[in-house]
Amino acid sequence: MRPFLILQLRPETEASDDEFAAFLAKGGLAAGEVKRLRLDREALPPDLDLSDFSGVIVGGGPGCVSDPPEAKDPVEAGIEAAILGLMPEITGQDVPFLGCCYGIGVLAHHLGARVSKERYGEPVGPVTCAKTEEGRADPILQDLPEVFEALVGHKEAVQELPPGAVHLLTSGPCPFQMIRHGRNVYATQFHPEADAAGFETRIRIYRNKGYFRPEEAEGLIATCRAADVAMPARILSRFVETYRR
Repeated sequence: MRPFLILQLRPETEASDDEFAAFLAKGGLAAGEVKRLRLDREALPPDLDLSDFSGVIVGGGPGCVSDPPEAKDPVEAGIEAAILGLMPEITGQDVPFLGCCYGIGVLAHHLGARVSKERYGEPVGPVTCAKTEEGRADPILQDLPEVFEALVGHKEAVQELPPGAVHLLTSGPCPFQMIRHGRNVYATQFHPEADAAGFETRIRIYRNKGYFRPEEAEGLIATCRAADVAMPARILSRFVETYRR
């Protein structure tokens, strides 16, 4: 089969490795079924051909699309430029794509929608997501319940539905939890690969990155442990099942 291309945007090795392991486990993927690229360490190959892959999965990261250029860490700026450079082909050719957290900001920004810290940022922890009418009809969401919990943690958010996009999942704090462009390009604000153990790792690593006050870390870990967040992994596994070829 053609492998899935997994693009990772986290400069922190422990967080990146844990996220990669989660993509494999929750997506039902073997290591030999993927090509992993850490964009903090390596450039996209100049001869990269997306038709060689079953699909593209993009992980999260501490960067923000909406930060002014002069405020961006140089590594994070390079990561952002690399992934944004792929978006014209992904959306233009309707390449199977699943962007997780940072990925929804990248997709929306590319499509011309506002991404900012103005509204809809969410604290680290579980949020209740609900299907929209379009979400009920979407094949990737067919086997999910109408309402389920997912883990989030983001400082910026999509402020409006991007042109040409379909709104699939919503929540009270942040209306744009999942969107689709074309037939095959998906993005979520939450982390479909994440469970409580993974979020505990991220809380510890990012405790001084501005997502929450450092003294809140232990309480946030306890809240994540108490949440039932098994359902979002079905989105990841269904994406893999749909596009594996």
